Amino acid sequence: VQLRASGGGSVLPGGFLSLSCVVSGRAARSHVMSWFRQAPGREREFVSGIRWGDGSTYYGDSAKGRFTISRDNAKNTIFLQMNNLKPEDTAVYYCAVRTLIISSKAYEYDTWGQGTLVTVSS
Repeated sequence: VQLRASGGGSVLPGGFLSLSCVVSGRAARSHVMSWFRQAPGREREFVSGIRWGDGSTYYGDSAKGRFTISRDNAKNTIFLQMNNLKPEDTAVYYCAVRTLIISSKAYEYDTWGQGTLVTVSS
């Protein structure tokens, strides 16, 4: 499985962006797809995850109420809709995959995309 993230950019505070992560290779029902982010000088932070099979989702505290994760089985793609963006959301966003259980721990993920930069600034 290979991952390719896209959709980052620069937005004003209060703006929105939609990130995409295309999965090359077969995304199995047991796969868990997650978004992480990493700001300069900070550790990689869990944002949100989704189980490919049943679509169940989980959000980190920073994403609750503002971000929505979803998937398109036909396109082998997951999305992260980010609304009401704040300067503290500025980071490189990564998609990652593991099996069975959504985890907020980056080291438990097997495969990572290349990252896409999101900058929120006035």
